[in-house]
Amino acid sequence: HRLHPVRPSSQIIINIIMPPKTKAKDGSAEVIPRFGRVGNNLKMGIVGLPNIGKSSLFNLLSESAQADAENYPFCTIDPNTTRCAVPDKRYQSLCDIWKPPSTYPAYLHLVDIAGLIKGASEGAGLGNAFLSHIQAVDGIFHLVRAFDSKEVSHVDDTIDPARDLETITEELCKKDLAYVIQQREAREKDVKKNPTMKLPPLFFTVMDKVQDMLENNQPLAKGCEWTAPEVDKINELIPGCITLKPMVYLVNCSEQSFVSGGNRYITKIKDWVNSHGGGLVIPFSIEFEESLVGLRKAGDLDGEKALLDSLNGRGSVLPRIVKCGYKQLKLMYYFTAGEKEVRCWTVATGATAPQAAGVIHTDFEAGFIKLECCSYDDFMEHNKGEKSMASIKAAGKYRQEGKNYIVQDGDICHFLFNKAVSKKK
Repeated sequence: HRLHPVRPSSQIIINIIMPPKTKAKDGSAEVIPRFGRVGNNLKMGIVGLPNIGKSSLFNLLSESAQADAENYPFCTIDPNTTRCAVPDKRYQSLCDIWKPPSTYPAYLHLVDIAGLIKGASEGAGLGNAFLSHIQAVDGIFHLVRAFDSKEVSHVDDTIDPARDLETITEELCKKDLAYVIQQREAREKDVKKNPTMKLPPLFFTVMDKVQDMLENNQPLAKGCEWTAPEVDKINELIPGCITLKPMVYLVNCSEQSFVSGGNRYITKIKDWVNSHGGGLVIPFSIEFEESLVGLRKAGDLDGEKALLDSLNGRGSVLPRIVKCGYKQLKLMYYFTAGEKEVRCWTVATGATAPQAAGVIHTDFEAGFIKLECCSYDDFMEHNKGEKSMASIKAAGKYRQEGKNYIVQDGDICHFLFNKAVSKKK
């Protein structure tokens, strides 16, 4: 695993597992397909034990704090859903230039899922219902408690983040294992009923590897280097596996340890994550974030400044959490900008120009003619404060692209389409 060093005071630890570097037949790097569904309206779910701050985090990220954040297990039974704006200085700059009456940022869709406990995969603590809620999201914020408090009880009485991580991961793996065995047995029964049917060797290779990993509490998405055919086969056979989903580990520290830049649990958490396939680990403090929000709501500018000054240049971690969740879902957005509206349009990474146009309206995709666009950087470099593309065109940076163009994050786009064609279709 590659550990990217950062200053201890940054409170951000990043472990990146690089994708396998395989070669295609033509000698180019093989593109490994992704697990899970590809779409524009994907969701991140907040998962963890009871009483660790899931609903409080949800409230902080939500536009309206509607989730009950009570100090007892299972206060959230039905999942709460919300959306939070993805912070982006580029979007704000475009709004400042155009000053339109309508603005629309990109949003991360978020689900607050009730706390899991040991035995959830067998139904403990309404576990089966909660696990079904997790299956319905596309990525996971795995929240873990790394603070001591007599006021906030722990379901296991003591604070041990590595044990808590193991508990949740074990329950997710058990749920996946039961699902995998069920799917495997169903296909093997079909073959026995029909002598002309035969399962390919890849079926047994993949299913054996998957079962072995789950029996050893290894998440499927990160515990192995999968080949492209194996990923395709997994998506075909067992698309509902929870541990295939991208996961970000959020470590909820006390305000004191967050401000000081040190937490005695962080090393153990990092070691556990590395031993389970690696991943992104973000320490933060709900206690600190709630204090900051309280000062802002009260209009206490001096208090807010003093609190932020205590971080020595760091700020709220919430924007980073939102951005990381958005990127984990392999989402990106392009801009449309004009006198009436500046808007971010969310698409799956790798979307073609017609697919990106279809997010605005299906007619745009059906009757697609061409895309006129420029990059955000080119726009900002050549724009002279004008509410137009004239200076960008004069600089030769305004392009015309066809149906095979892969839209890039931050492109400023204008689509041309044939109305007659779209209506016929």
